[in-house]
Amino acid sequence: MRLYREEETFKIIGVCMEVHRNLGPGLLEVVYKDALEIEFKANNIPFEREKEFSIKYKGIILPHKFYADFIVNEDIVLEVKAVKEFSGEHTAQLLNYMKLSDSEIGLLVNFQNKSLQHKRLVF
Repeated sequence: MRLYREEETFKIIGVCMEVHRNLGPGLLEVVYKDALEIEFKANNIPFEREKEFSIKYKGIILPHKFYADFIVNEDIVLEVKAVKEFSGEHTAQLLNYMKLSDSEIGLLVNFQNKSLQHKRLVF
């Protein structure tokens, strides 16, 4: 059975692995995001960094916004972490960003450990 959007997510995870292989664990999230931006450009993978999303309440846009780390290939949410382990909050955050961006697929990646950790979510 093929996974939904398998080729695109495989490429994104490959880019994340390349960054992790070169930088290793222990750095701040922003460093990994900077390196990912370089790799996405080098691999001609379309992306938006720190994509802003507004929330409407009863037709009024609320003052606080959400910012997804990356939107890749126009509709895949990529959330970058540098933490000891994923938590329920990280998964909930990704699900919220997927909902706000009307995306069916999201990737959660963690650069903090010896091996890159990743989680793929599909709505």
